Amino acid sequence: MNARERFHATMHYLPRDRSPIMDFGFWDETYVVWREQGLPKDIDPSDYFGADPQWIDVGINPGLFPAFTYEVVEDHGDSELVRDEEGVLKERGKFMGSIPRQIGHTLTDRESWKREFLPRLDPATPGRYPADWTERVKRYSDPNRDYPIGLNCGSLYGWIRNWMGMENLSMLVYDDRPFFEEMVETVANCIIATITPVLESGVQIDYASWWEDMCYRGGPLLSPAIFKQVLVPHYKRITSLLRKHGVDVSVLDCDGEITHLLPLWLDAGVNCMFPIEIGVWGADPVAFRKTYGKELLMIGGVSKVTLAQSYPTISAEVERLAPLVEEGGYIPLPDHRVPPDVSLSNYAYYVNEARRVWGKGLPNMRPLLADRKPDSRVPGEIL
Repeated sequence: MNARERFHATMHYLPRDRSPIMDFGFWDETYVVWREQGLPKDIDPSDYFGADPQWIDVGINPGLFPAFTYEVVEDHGDSELVRDEEGVLKERGKFMGSIPRQIGHTLTDRESWKREFLPRLDPATPGRYPADWTERVKRYSDPNRDYPIGLNCGSLYGWIRNWMGMENLSMLVYDDRPFFEEMVETVANCIIATITPVLESGVQIDYASWWEDMCYRGGPLLSPAIFKQVLVPHYKRITSLLRKHGVDVSVLDCDGEITHLLPLWLDAGVNCMFPIEIGVWGADPVAFRKTYGKELLMIGGVSKVTLAQSYPTISAEVERLAPLVEEGGYIPLPDHRVPPDVSLSNYAYYVNEARRVWGKGLPNMRPLLADRKPDSRVPGEIL
């Protein structure tokens, strides 16, 4: 089977030769550390470890366009103050700075919404499609294409939270509900108007992708009641359009404790959760399958913390997830981008175990040193 056939079979519980072997991604700092440990320069770890083709998007922009101009406002040595493409002023660390600290926002009220954001959410603005769109349509419409293609369906909450800031948006939801609802509807309208020509173009879409990140360690950032009242109707507008055009897999990227919102997403037609972040709340794809059955599709669920531990611990987790992988509807991969505390050798061991168990005996990409035990490796030694 090719990667596209394998992805389709997995997401529809059909017979397949093996599970897809996929990555989430890697911290920028991980590249730095791994190169010190022996990762060849100018090669992506996904290529180095032989991952299947993944996360290929058609390349349209259903969100803010044009983006705000990215600029460095102040250099603070180990950190810098920047204004990003969403108009957010934030301080970011230059190394090991995965979550920048937000300082200020361009979106503060109705006036800034009308002046700065509504024009950027006009779906008719030229440039939302790549310059080579005609060629992409031809290429992505090929029924013999051997890799899956995704369609970016954006975000109904996460984008607005970024633009305004979590605290400001949380207050607005209660102080001016009509304004919040107006923003959500405007974003949904822009998404629908932008993706409709793609769906009507003949491009064969294998999955829709969404990004929200609206949960933290204690649960959702928006109450389930308001989520159901305000967001679910617009999710349904979009998922109905997708299904009308044969796209029945909607992959939603949300970190944190998602259990309070998960049944509402399913009701809204968003049926695949990613990356199943384990966290201190103890999420578990095996438990999710027992609760929601085959209605819930999943991608992720391999704890990045486990990957930093011993070889036997890694092997045990790969084996524990094997029955769920075999059942289908689930693609295992790390539950977020791999941090630099996961050594290159540990990740190589994980990939080889995944290829052996989930990959039904795929050969190792990076052979282990047969004459050494894991704890006898010298620091920084590559497998």
